[in-house]
Amino acid sequence: MSGPYLYDEGPAPLHTGTPRRAGGVLLWIFGGTAAFAVLMVVLTLALKGSGEEQAEEVAGVFLAALAQEDTETAHELLCQEERLRLSPDEVAGAYLGQGTVELGPVRKAGDARLVAVQWADGTTSELTVVGEDGLRVCGVTAAG
Repeated sequence: MSGPYLYDEGPAPLHTGTPRRAGGVLLWIFGGTAAFAVLMVVLTLALKGSGEEQAEEVAGVFLAALAQEDTETAHELLCQEERLRLSPDEVAGAYLGQGTVELGPVRKAGDARLVAVQWADGTTSELTVVGEDGLRVCGVTAAG
């Protein structure tokens, strides 16, 4: 190499130390990321509850709104298909039974959850709860 140098001794090498591997740092980064992901899943389940618990909560809020004649809130808790089919004034007639209500067990049916409902007069039905921009009530069927 030739050329004018600022100093007489020539260009200094940029890396003078012996190279070493930094595998420990990468291991800590990846391990920490995996631990954080597991922690977030556990916290989500602890704070929001399982799918069955969430479906039961939505069904309870929906039926409580109907019992208090808050048809606007109940209408907003319906899935898009049901909101198009029913006006807010028609929701109570389609979903509300006689007397007080007691929620029963929740079972999974494909992507939906079916929440058992028992009315004071002894009739039973099932509310279908689906995931659509949050959980929404999307139909009622008479239980067998």
